[in-house]
Amino acid sequence: MNVLARTPLSILDLAPIVQGGDAAAAFRNTVAVAQAAERLGYKRFWLAEHHNIPGVASSATAVLIGHVASQTRTLRVGSGGVMLPNHAPLIIAEQFGTLESLYPGRIDLGLGRAPGSDGATQHALRRDPRSGFEFPALLEELRGFFAPARPGQAVRAIPGAGLDIPIWLLGSSDFSARLAAELGLPFSFAGHFSPEGMAAMRLYRHLFKPSDTLQKPYAMIGVPVVAADTDARAERLGTTQQLKFLNMVRGNRQPLQPPVDSMDGLWSDWEREAVRQRLAAAIVGGPDTVKHKLEALIAETQADEVMIVSDFYDIEDRLRSFEIVASLRQGAGVSTQTA
Repeated sequence: MNVLARTPLSILDLAPIVQGGDAAAAFRNTVAVAQAAERLGYKRFWLAEHHNIPGVASSATAVLIGHVASQTRTLRVGSGGVMLPNHAPLIIAEQFGTLESLYPGRIDLGLGRAPGSDGATQHALRRDPRSGFEFPALLEELRGFFAPARPGQAVRAIPGAGLDIPIWLLGSSDFSARLAAELGLPFSFAGHFSPEGMAAMRLYRHLFKPSDTLQKPYAMIGVPVVAADTDARAERLGTTQQLKFLNMVRGNRQPLQPPVDSMDGLWSDWEREAVRQRLAAAIVGGPDTVKHKLEALIAETQADEVMIVSDFYDIEDRLRSFEIVASLRQGAGVSTQTA
């Protein structure tokens, strides 16, 4: 059987703002992608919490999850993730309890411990720089608010208490892998910006303890994918994500920029290597190339699910990329469009 056919595919979205665009356009594009994902058979559509980044509009993550869920019917919608140390656990329980009450059986709560921001933004969020170390205690408190209310419980999440909302732990190192394994929770590795995912995925499976949530480990890996009708077109479109990471390396984040014919002359040798390291796991190419590389990724990581992250300047190119990948999973031929 086609290995892609038995591996669910999902999408991570940051509501990207493109050069010359704005947040309102980004939100319209996010809805368009989510509706296409639902139509094409993707399993879930997650939004990520980031702050003070010119090219990312998904800062009010729970609000945007609700908007996307209202514009779709069956797609699972969730956070990939909410940065728990940025928030009081009660607030997250109430927000996601509200979402689950509005869209029952369709909401996921993926949690991370990074700030999703820089130091100055951490301060603006009133976040202690050491709060990441409190993540296990914050998680325990949050799970307590989702448990059925106890007699005499002084503080309850209303709504939230007693609701079955899947909690995922997200990470780019082995910290969340170990914690997810200990608690018997699903784990998602951020391979889209930390390519060395094998160790964390293996560790999670090795240490996993069955729980009321999961009887066996369930691991998802994030990966950047730029698919197009030909390798050459994909390589050109992929320069948008290269420019994004080049600006990150330079400490000069910007909205997503249009693709260029060549990156030659735009970066130094050191910058080129730094970007390539960040994008080491990226899959860029035409249908055959993408198929082979996705199959190799699944075989190498033993991922139960793959979450695709895609940076495109033009929404039509992004939609086409998701269409191509969905066709590969379904084992269908990919219709050729003019490049």
